[in-house]
Amino acid sequence: MESKERIFKLKGVVQHYAWGGFSFIPELLGMAPDLSKPSAEYWMGAHSSAPSQVSRTDSWQQLNELISANPSDALQHSVVEKFGELPYLFKVLDVKDMLSIQVHPTKENAEIGYDEENKAGIPLNAPHRNYKDRNHKPEVMVALSDFWLLHGFKSKQQLEDTLQNTQELTVLLPLFRKEGIKGLYQFVMEMDQVDVDNLLTPLVKRAIRVKKEGSITKHSPCWWAAKLYEGTGIPEHIDRGIFSIFFFNVVQVNPGEAVFQKAGVPHAYLEGQNIELMANSDNVLRGGLTPKHVDVPELMKHTLFEEVVPQVMKGVSVMPGEINYPCPVPDFGLSKITLDQGMEFHSETFSLEIFIVTEGSIVINQNMVLKKGECAAILAKTKYSLLAPGHATVFKAFVPIC
Repeated sequence: MESKERIFKLKGVVQHYAWGGFSFIPELLGMAPDLSKPSAEYWMGAHSSAPSQVSRTDSWQQLNELISANPSDALQHSVVEKFGELPYLFKVLDVKDMLSIQVHPTKENAEIGYDEENKAGIPLNAPHRNYKDRNHKPEVMVALSDFWLLHGFKSKQQLEDTLQNTQELTVLLPLFRKEGIKGLYQFVMEMDQVDVDNLLTPLVKRAIRVKKEGSITKHSPCWWAAKLYEGTGIPEHIDRGIFSIFFFNVVQVNPGEAVFQKAGVPHAYLEGQNIELMANSDNVLRGGLTPKHVDVPELMKHTLFEEVVPQVMKGVSVMPGEINYPCPVPDFGLSKITLDQGMEFHSETFSLEIFIVTEGSIVINQNMVLKKGECAAILAKTKYSLLAPGHATVFKAFVPIC
């Protein structure tokens, strides 16, 4: 039976990871900041570990339960056939401290890794487990503030210049010239910790000094190497993730701009707030800058050792008020809808869509008001209109037409 209700207010889940900030997400959601724990991510979706809830007539229901009651009605038959579930996970992130160096596997490799860890008897919640599900995790982010991230390896010429001009790393130059990107990265990631410390301790000390002097900006890898330790002091053992800061592209993304990250591209978020949309997965292979499980052999197995020229998207206008950020995957699509006073936006869902208002407020179908920080889920094949009483910005997650 099809649901008579087609549009629901949605309440997501706040994730309190250590790298998060304390005020941005609570203020977005209209909550008082909790200074005892950071608010790093706000999840909107049907992921089994933290499903959102939707408002029914007299109660709240988990979104995954609503979908499972009639998947074809909620998601569209072709989406159910292709994915078997809501194929995306929508998030807001507040990055105060650097996230881990990480790579996401392809879908084929995720299935292999998941099955192998199951056969090995590794519990799904084990801290040393790499594969939490059988899905890939491509992702796109749109900056809500000035945002910084590491994204893919620099060009060979840029890497050569970095090694040449970073006095502590020039010793690696002959190896790089002989073995290339993969040989260089494998060498430092497999290096004995005592050698990591001997190489990176003077580099970090110098980075902290020049950052304090104000002679470098956030475009310099030294700025981020300094940020990692300037507040806590230099430890006995230096995180080898520092190498990645120097080997990867440091990318600045302005508000409203986006970056897509495919499987195999090494990356790490450094600082700022963003909207993030990804395949419905939690598979992360980590290589440093984190207290979480690091598995260098697995990371190396799935990393693309190739030059990357970061592609920062400004979005493509698809209809008045709506900008789309094209992503080369079938799992998800992301757009930003900007409305001014009196503007009305009309559309129809193909599959289940999730909205979050980041500025102002909107009225859906003239009967549901969404204020800043509020969300809605609209089931498949539902016509809707958005009306703005003033300036408003809405981000929309959807499934592209199969």
